[in-house]
Parts: sequence; C-alpha cells; structure tokens
Amino acid sequence: MKSQSDLIATFYESFQDRDHAGMIACYHPSIHFSDPVFTDLHGNQAKAMWHMLCERATDLEVTFRDVEADGDEGRVHWEARYAFSKASRPVHNVVDASFVFQEGLIVRHTDDFDLWRWTRMAIGSAGTALGWSGPFQNRVRATAMSGLRKFMAGHPEYAEHSELE
Repeated sequence: MKSQSDLIATFYESFQDRDHAGMIACYHPSIHFSDPVFTDLHGNQAKAMWHMLCERATDLEVTFRDVEADGDEGRVHWEARYAFSKASRPVHNVVDASFVFQEGLIVRHTDDFDLWRWTRMAIGSAGTALGWSGPFQNRVRATAMSGLRKFMAGHPEYAEHSELE
C-alpha cells in the first residue's frame, strides 16, 4: 500500500503526464472535490473534471512541491501554467491543496487559489474589472459547470449516474 505522501505525488505526476486515469485511481469512490470554480463535486463529477482538464490541455505544465501527509490528512503546493481558452491567455495558477484519506485513497480534495487573480489572467480586462465580484465569479462557476455537464454527457462512463442534475 502506498503512503499518503506517495499517493499525492502519484496524483500530481499523473497530472503532469495528463493521465486522468492515473489521477482518478488515487481517488476513493466517494471523492468530494472543491475549489473556487468547481465548489462542490462528488464522485463521477470530480473524476470527469480531471478527465476534461487533461483532455483539453494542450500546453499544460504542472509542478508540485512540499508534499506532506500525517494521519488522515495531507497537503501540497502545486502550480499550473497553460493557455486558457480560444484567446490563449497565459495563466499561472498557484494552488494549495489539502486532502483527507480513507481506505488508502483520497476521499476529500480541496484546492485553494485566488479566483480574482485567475480571472485577471484567464479572462483579461473583464476579469480584471469584475473578477472580484460575486456575480462575476458565479458566472465563471456556472460556465465551468455547464462545460463539465457537456463533457459528462459525451462520456458515457460519467454520464450514467450523473450527479449534476
């Protein structure tokens, strides 16, 4: 059995390789994921999100450091560099993640990053002017969830038992 630190490292090494299956293998079937954009994903939703991100990434560079785990909890600092959307805006997302483990797998994964900083990079002038506001951030979240729903509908392994209804 892998240690929790090894499990975290495997998750991010898989992300570096855009290997969504390797990432998903680190997750407990009851996984709960949240971050400032995808605030409450469960099970297949979280798995599909990583699949979608890996599949769509053409220039993704992921680095990670400071992997720590003790008992049932863990942490890591990770960063991603990529071009966002059709506008190809350069994004450098800086993330601190925390984990809860159950039965040797990740059952809770929380990513924390500055959403306003992200909107300034990813969306440009509108993100700079409005990215701090709740309504704008909610629109970003709704757009992301809509994209995830469409992705799941096109992937039967996730579309069955979709929790996004």
